[in-house]
Amino acid sequence: MRQELQIAFRNIDPSPALEHLIGEHADKLDRFFTRILATRVVFEVPHRHRHQGKHYTVQIALTLPGGELVVHSDKPGGHGHETADAAIRDAFDAARHALESYAERQRHEVKAHVRA
Repeated sequence: MRQELQIAFRNIDPSPALEHLIGEHADKLDRFFTRILATRVVFEVPHRHRHQGKHYTVQIALTLPGGELVVHSDKPGGHGHETADAAIRDAFDAARHALESYAERQRHEVKAHVRA
């Protein structure tokens, strides 16, 4: 099923190049797990601190049958990534891993009925 994709930008102007990159990653995720109903991506540049450069964060919310998964691109310590590409890549990698876990849980929840 083709997913609905929504992209929001915070503290940064929308970028066609970033939208295209996010769309490519979302398409790969959709091919990996075909039951995604909707994908919402928030690309953010948190407010800058005086001694740090730009850091990017990405949040992905996936709507699935029976639930929703939310993942972030944050590095350890809650810091963002120094490049937009790395933030997007890491967020979609986290989404793929979360989908793998979700699919595994779904397979184990289906119980076989034993006839007596």
